[in-house]
Amino acid sequence: MGELIIGCHLSTSNGYAAMAADAVSINATTFAFFTRNPRGGNARELDEKDLASFLDTLEEHGIGPLVAHAPYTYNLCSAKPETVEFARRAMREDLERMERMPGHLYNFHPGAHVKQGADEGIRLICEGLNEVLEPGQATTVLLETMAGKGTEVGRSFEELARIIDGVAHDELLGVCLDTCHVADAGYDIVHDLDGVLDEFDRVIGLDRLRALHLNDSKNPLGSHKDRHEKIGAGALGLETFRAVVTNPRLSGLPMVLETPQTGLDGWATEIALLRSFSDAHRS
Repeated sequence: MGELIIGCHLSTSNGYAAMAADAVSINATTFAFFTRNPRGGNARELDEKDLASFLDTLEEHGIGPLVAHAPYTYNLCSAKPETVEFARRAMREDLERMERMPGHLYNFHPGAHVKQGADEGIRLICEGLNEVLEPGQATTVLLETMAGKGTEVGRSFEELARIIDGVAHDELLGVCLDTCHVADAGYDIVHDLDGVLDEFDRVIGLDRLRALHLNDSKNPLGSHKDRHEKIGAGALGLETFRAVVTNPRLSGLPMVLETPQTGLDGWATEIALLRSFSDAHRS
């Protein structure tokens, strides 16, 4: 196993260079960020000097791959055509911007079918991805595993596999596994992490697993709630995360914390804790 690639979700509010400096300050070797305001709207123009400084810092400190995150407001399978059209346009713009920092990952929530049914939701998601993905792009797009609240699509490995199967350029697609979401969806990673990974491999293929979100859960297995908790303070517990960061099948994947914190210090503590588990396992 190589050194753990671990980080957290950071803010672009002070610019990209400042965000990279924040990552260095907490000893992160990956991180996530919203591609634009998480409530949607138009993205800010990229500042060339800021972007160049950002990329220099990533290279200097060996940070990456990064896991950019689409805003939650995108819904490729909404019942409202204008919402679907906005999601497609915004994703296309996001992916064009990501090509300015090639080789990273772009994660999004597949969407909610809003009582249209999962089949129609999956059809619309596939249609949208077929419209926005560009052959040869340097950014891999990740479908996130979802907790299954409301009419969310992506609550099972089977639903994610159906989306991948319906996309022409599926070589551009991967999956981001969120520990809180999969547990809330009913996958028992506490007692049978390897069994869950076996099922993922059977249904989707482990080669599609490209990143993880590390979040404890405020709710029990199968609750379909999606409420994150700090590492070790929720239903998953500390030993589950020790198992995750030391599992050889997950080695080399970027792992991003989205736990509730009030500042960088909390994430720095969690990063150090999880890295200590990994280092002890490797020694």
